[in-house]
Formats: sequence, C-alpha cells, structure tokens
Amino acid sequence: MNKILIALVVILVGLGLIWFARPQAQTNDPVIPSVPGSISATETAFDFGSISMAAGKVSHQFTVRNSGVGVVTINKIYTSCMCTSAKLITEKGSFGPFGMVGHGFIPSINRPLLPGEEAKVDVVFDPAAHGPAGVGKIERMVTIENDAGEPVELRFSAVVTP
Repeated sequence: MNKILIALVVILVGLGLIWFARPQAQTNDPVIPSVPGSISATETAFDFGSISMAAGKVSHQFTVRNSGVGVVTINKIYTSCMCTSAKLITEKGSFGPFGMVGHGFIPSINRPLLPGEEAKVDVVFDPAAHGPAGVGKIERMVTIENDAGEPVELRFSAVVTP
C-alpha cells in the first residue's frame, strides 16, 4: 500500500513539474501603453511689480491645461510660503485654498482634467504676512502635483514696499 502511495505522489509531482515547465501560450494582442495627460501652463511666472503692504493682498490667476491625449489628475496644490495661498477653479467647482506644506494639512484634490480641459489656479499673496521685515524683492512658488510626471511650478515675484 505504501509503495502505491509513493508511486502516486511521484507521478503527481512529475506531472506538476511538466505542467509548470510547459511553454506559455503566445498572444498576438498588441500591448497598448497607458497614454497620460500632460499639464501645461500658458504662463509659469508672473511679476506683480511694486506692491505696498498697506494696500493689502494681491492675486493673479494662472491658466493650466491638460495638453496631453489622456486624462491627467491633479493630486495636490501647495505653496512655498505661508504668505501665499492657492485655489484650483474648474467647471466642476473650486478646491482650496491651499497653503504651505508644514503649516496645516494639505488635502488631496484628485481632480481629473480631460484632454484639452482648462482650469485656473488663483494665487493670493499677502505682502503684510511677514511684517515690517518683509520688504524688498520676494519670489514665491505654487506647486501642482499630478499623475502625469513632473510637478508644475507656477512662480511669482514682487517688490514689497511699506
């Protein structure tokens, strides 16, 4: 009886090895790569020129567009300084305002943009945020994280006066 069980186990193991070693079936189906979208901006830098702390906040809207052939998802938006906030505005509504990483939670937006679809990024700068020491030339940045690869950076500058 033991010899029969051993023979059966050897046969089953052998058949299993043959099964796993068999050549895989070939398929003629082409591999279709995933084609991502691509975010581009009509302008990536803006200069407010000379602005006064006393005059209050200033804002500028950047236009971003999915210039690719696939859908692209905007995951997060954040700023380089606490004096700046940014809001994403699409046909489906607005998201934000978002601030600086480390100064509060930056939530995920996960907003898809279809090919050719545009959105606005409304950037608000408060020249008084740094107090009297915040005069002179400033440069700030808003970063748009997305699933299309490199983040998009929108920059602005100003000369802050009292």
